[in-house]
Amino acid sequence: MQSNSQGAGRLTTHVLDTANGKPANRLRIDLYRIEGDALHHLKTTETNDDGRCQEPLLTGETLKNGTYEMRFHAGDYFRSIAGESGFLDLIPIRFGVTDQDEHYHVPLLVSPYSYSTYRGS
Repeated sequence: MQSNSQGAGRLTTHVLDTANGKPANRLRIDLYRIEGDALHHLKTTETNDDGRCQEPLLTGETLKNGTYEMRFHAGDYFRSIAGESGFLDLIPIRFGVTDQDEHYHVPLLVSPYSYSTYRGS
């Protein structure tokens, strides 16, 4: 389905540290576009004090229909605040964009031993 609002879409994320009951600040995120078996690195960013990125990961014409993967460096984050990473290290979340004019919000709820995600709004 094509929309008349070409370039209106965006990709955002929000990371909450459920073990400590706060936003996960300074958590590194790598974003890739998947094409066949190839991963194409698009950007690396870090969350702010609110657990969000300063700006959308992709906006307008940079958000295209296709498959993407966000890699959350949870182990590094937990090592930085507690001196140990726990069970989880790198958390990959692969998802599809089917309407590049929509807002895709991919939140992560994370602890050293578990995580969950969903398509947010």
